[in-house]
Amino acid sequence: MDSRDAAQLAKEQEEQKKLEEYIEKIHYSDRYTDDAYEYRHVILPKQLLRMVPKNFFNEEQGTLRLLSEPEWRGIGITQSLGWEHYEVHAPEPHVLLFRRPKDFVPPQQHANNKAARRR
Repeated sequence: MDSRDAAQLAKEQEEQKKLEEYIEKIHYSDRYTDDAYEYRHVILPKQLLRMVPKNFFNEEQGTLRLLSEPEWRGIGITQSLGWEHYEVHAPEPHVLLFRRPKDFVPPQQHANNKAARRR
């Protein structure tokens, strides 16, 4: 390995370490509900927001676009199944708003409930 490769590897390792530190600082709000949905907001550390891929942003507004589940999980957000990123808060682009149906049952639990009812 030449010195350029070693320097690149060291830089990548340092960036990965920073990313892991930022992911640990993601804040998940308590859940709150209305008649149809449960909600929560997720606050990204501003340093983590700077590391989000540019194609995750809406160029005209400079805010995050709505992210698919693989995208938001890919930047380090971890939460149970069923959540959707449904809104962006332009004044605070590091705040992501999530919701899921109030009566959401994860697929595996749903299958288990059907089997239990058949017994």
